Amino acid sequence: MRYAIVVEKGPTSYGAYVPDLPGCVAAAESRGEALQLIREAIEFHIEAMREDGLPVPEPASSAEYVEVALA
Repeated sequence: MRYAIVVEKGPTSYGAYVPDLPGCVAAAESRGEALQLIREAIEFHIEAMREDGLPVPEPASSAEYVEVALA
């Protein structure tokens, strides 16, 4: 499965979350580390959902970029 993730840069770290998997988050000192940790978090999150007998949501979110001209 391929889930969209959001990566945000904070004052001292990076955070990542998965809109389609509420509660699935990661934080790290670098963007690369945050990406690795969120990948692992997704795997653990889905595994826990399956163990609890919960349905695993299909990926539904997507991301787009929009360019705007600033005067």
